[in-house]
Amino acid sequence: MRTAGRPAPPHRPPTDPSAARPVPPCPAARPADHAEPVLEVVVPVHNEERDLEPCVRRLHAHLAETFPYPFRITVADNASTDRTPGIAARLAAELPGTRWVRLEEKGRGRALHTAWSRSPAPVLAYLDVDLSTDLAALLPLVAPLISGHSDLAIGTRLARGSRVVRGPKREIISRCYNGLLRGTLSVGFSDAQCGFKAVRRDVAERLLPLVEDREWFFDTELLVIAERAGLRIHEVPVDWVDDPDSRVDLLPTALADLRGMARLGRALARGRLPLAALGRAGTSDGAAGPPPGRIAQSLRFAAVGAVTTLLHLLLYVLLRPAAGAQAGNALALLLCAVVNTAANRRFTFGVRGREGLPAHHLGGLVAFLAGLTLTGGALAVLHLTVPGAGPRTEVPVLVTANLAAALLRFHVLRAWVFPGRRTRRTTGTSAS
Repeated sequence: MRTAGRPAPPHRPPTDPSAARPVPPCPAARPADHAEPVLEVVVPVHNEERDLEPCVRRLHAHLAETFPYPFRITVADNASTDRTPGIAARLAAELPGTRWVRLEEKGRGRALHTAWSRSPAPVLAYLDVDLSTDLAALLPLVAPLISGHSDLAIGTRLARGSRVVRGPKREIISRCYNGLLRGTLSVGFSDAQCGFKAVRRDVAERLLPLVEDREWFFDTELLVIAERAGLRIHEVPVDWVDDPDSRVDLLPTALADLRGMARLGRALARGRLPLAALGRAGTSDGAAGPPPGRIAQSLRFAAVGAVTTLLHLLLYVLLRPAAGAQAGNALALLLCAVVNTAANRRFTFGVRGREGLPAHHLGGLVAFLAGLTLTGGALAVLHLTVPGAGPRTEVPVLVTANLAAALLRFHVLRAWVFPGRRTRRTTGTSAS
């Protein structure tokens, strides 16, 4: 690898208050005359002799005018065969705070992995050379990382507030890809493919050794592992205009992405990734680790539900002779609701400790009331239609009602009682 460039000189803060949103103080920030950058923006390129210079000059001017800390721009040239290396070297010589690195193998993931691994900046970012994403979103993208609020940040074209100009073919492909990710890997972030992302260096140091892909699936894999580890992902809606000259070969890229999903899914299912060690340092939210995905949660919930349903039926049969059908059902269901909430809290949603315990059981009681309404209503209808029905008839009715109650309980617990166990994702808005 060859590098060229020179350290960044002092950068003045913006003089126009409307030029950028205020950024909170950064404990890692250096004085303006210090050589080390606070932000390093990597631009991965391959045979981009036409777009490289206008991109880098526009990015440099934008950062010099709006970014209040020292920065560095790195052109990561991966195996270009045209005039790209010469243009990159000239830009590094002309523009303060700009450098270029040369890799002898292709791959956007390889370029990002190499450049990020060697950067001294506390915040690392990258953007595509076509500048499809409005640069006004860059400061909102990195501000939560500088402040320490979030671990990673992504631009999203699929959130409310985004403005996107692109053809129907790419729109359909993008939405299908992200929908497939949600369906197979249970991700919570909205847009894996937008070429506009950032990560804290200390987080990247833990994540990069686990990311195997060196091509287009690199950042998707990075995000999936980060989310499964419980890291905080900040999303910024962006303005995005499709580059009509994009040279991404869609079919081979799509097939490679599918292979990457399958490989990553197997690794997660077999527990081959040390997710617990990747969690945010210093968190004390009582979590046992990252929240399981939707499929894993469903299976665990079903197992807990099967056990508590059997317990409910056993208690009902024992209590009914003394308390009657409705009272016996209510008492049995109340006892099972406490057991069910505690078991789901621990096994389905991965929560340990006493923090939030009263609120969790209160939410479980709400789910209990919903279940009581369904099972009690089913018994009432049975006794109206079949007067004198005994336990042999009541038990199958309760089993059916319990299945409906279980579906309702799962959605109540997942959406209301344990919402934070789905994904640690925050949202923001761009400055555009």
